[in-house]
Amino acid sequence: MKLKKITYALFLMFTYPAIAADKGTLTIPTTAVTGNPLGVGSDQMVVPISILNGRELSLKRENTLAETLNSIPGVSNSSFGPALGRPMIRGMDSDRVKILQNGVNNLDASNLSFDHGVSIDPLIIEQIDVIRGPATLLYGGGAIGGVVNAIDHRIPKEKLQGITGRGEARYGGANLEQSNAAVVDVGTGNFVMHFDAYNRDSKNLRIPGNAISNRRESTRVWDPTQEEGEGDYGAYRTNHGRKKLLNSQSETRGGAVGASMIFDRGYAGVSYAKHQTKYGSVKEPGILLDMDTDRIDFASEIRDLGSFFERAKFKAAYTDYRHHEMDAVEIHTTFKNRGIDGTFELAHVPLLGLKGVIGTQFDSGKFDAIGHEAFIPNSKTNSQSVYVYEELPLNQHKMTFGLRHGKHEVESKGGGEIHEGESKFGDPSRKKFNTNNAAIGGLYKLNEQWSLTGNLSHNERAPSYFELFANGVHTATGVFEEGTANLKKEKSNGLDGQIRWKSGQDSLTLGAYFNKFSNFIGLLSTNSDGHADNEEVPGTEITYKKSTFSGIKAEFKGVELEGKTMLTDYVQFNVRGDYVDAKDKTHGGYVPRISPLKLGAGLKYEFDRFGARLDVLHAFKQDRVALNYNYEGTKELITDAYTNVSMMATYKLPTQLNLEAFTRANNLLDEEIREHASFLKDIAPMGGRSIMFGLRGEF
Repeated sequence: MKLKKITYALFLMFTYPAIAADKGTLTIPTTAVTGNPLGVGSDQMVVPISILNGRELSLKRENTLAETLNSIPGVSNSSFGPALGRPMIRGMDSDRVKILQNGVNNLDASNLSFDHGVSIDPLIIEQIDVIRGPATLLYGGGAIGGVVNAIDHRIPKEKLQGITGRGEARYGGANLEQSNAAVVDVGTGNFVMHFDAYNRDSKNLRIPGNAISNRRESTRVWDPTQEEGEGDYGAYRTNHGRKKLLNSQSETRGGAVGASMIFDRGYAGVSYAKHQTKYGSVKEPGILLDMDTDRIDFASEIRDLGSFFERAKFKAAYTDYRHHEMDAVEIHTTFKNRGIDGTFELAHVPLLGLKGVIGTQFDSGKFDAIGHEAFIPNSKTNSQSVYVYEELPLNQHKMTFGLRHGKHEVESKGGGEIHEGESKFGDPSRKKFNTNNAAIGGLYKLNEQWSLTGNLSHNERAPSYFELFANGVHTATGVFEEGTANLKKEKSNGLDGQIRWKSGQDSLTLGAYFNKFSNFIGLLSTNSDGHADNEEVPGTEITYKKSTFSGIKAEFKGVELEGKTMLTDYVQFNVRGDYVDAKDKTHGGYVPRISPLKLGAGLKYEFDRFGARLDVLHAFKQDRVALNYNYEGTKELITDAYTNVSMMATYKLPTQLNLEAFTRANNLLDEEIREHASFLKDIAPMGGRSIMFGLRGEF
């Protein structure tokens, strides 16, 4: 306890921020910021944006996209075990956070259920842009929480003569991960080809104590008559006292090939990628999920058109996604998601001082759920949107504004199993929605070091297919989920502001935001029960608590802090923090799974070939829990505070090759870390004390 208190006191002393600089170290070629269609830098963006790339990204790569981004203020990991995690931004998840790959929607089933993985592996990503706050104008009406854009080089955009690439291998961690990745680009000048391949194998996660939390154990939600492997009691009996999270292993394979023709005024290219992963369900011992994704991308850009429009850009992707949920004998359920998504954008020449773009976005998808555990019908979703985004420079200041209009159609095929004379999903039906989004913002420079930004937005989101048409037991949440066919579109108004300071390599950013929802769609508990057939005992039923997708009034507000400063020529100090408060204004209480207040600080040392880093992150106790929410019939439980101390060391090998060895130690205090944003926080903690070794290089 004394060590914990000393560690906690040390980081509270730090009040001046920093992000690690890469002086004298290896770098990987980076990609321009994509959060702005005009190509401005992140410090010129009106909305908050964080960028991970180059060596910094390479050293922070984790099993999942969400865990990789967990150090960014405002971002949390809605983990469903070590192999699964979808980013939450400012307390919002699912369709409110858009996950893109190269600016095009990443089509999978991770928005439907938290036990479905994101089909992007961080091993081959070159840059990740995280836009916090409403980014609805450019990416669609659903991006109320924010956008995560994972960028790779699978479609080359620049000329290359010769060969270049990078590679990485690592072993260790709390799950004994073994992973390898290689990326190679080969060019003959105007024609460039890209190749990449990766694999990752992980064992069961080592945890500091028992899988089941003391708070969960005290609720006694399990049934002592259950056999091992059934429900919470099965997980309790299987994991209790073992210090291993059983069925948390995973295997991942993937790769891609791409090619581009590079012209003097643009490029055109295509790529094909495959991603396969098989992982265990921590919640259901003996259950495996087998995911397979094929994706074809096309991208092209033409510059200097010599007319009113000076640049045209087109990108599109076709995705064929499927995964099976199975045991050792049979497949229980299969989910398929196939669709195409794309954007076409035109940038115009300056007009009355305005610089901007007009664009259109389209997507069409078909979702199928097959099997006795399917809780949603087969469905189709189509949408088309048009948008305009403009910037008006005013000396060293600027204003931004934009509008977006979208048409959305969601269709249920109905049908399903017959129960008491009626089909499970009823008759086919179709819902149509029109969405309108608008934003106005500005950047005001007080002087060379200080600036202010502000953004006012109106945001609308069309309900998704599962919010409208779900009707059945969702095994991931352990409740009977019921959609509401007459749901109205989600509406909110938001205000976001930052104060920024930058002087040389030092910087400080402090931001605050407020979002008021007149209709926030949430999965709310009811007093009624839902019933499902008992597959093990034909002719009988199992009773579950019923939760319904409903609209409520809600308010989200919070603050975020990050920055950097050089203490000496070789030592850098950094600090970060975030806090979000999300209230249910209809029923009282809070919105569920909201990350607690977090404060962190660190020191980074770089000299010649050596580097070292120490980071401390403290998450406070989260007792602001939801009242109108349950998981497997249990109300949301309080999550205890924790302090996570991690260290890293790097050494550039004295060879002609650009090789760097690194080692990373996590959770040095071996604390019981439970992320409040996780559905499984009370039966699946994060990993215990561990160390990983790796080697990375480029040529």
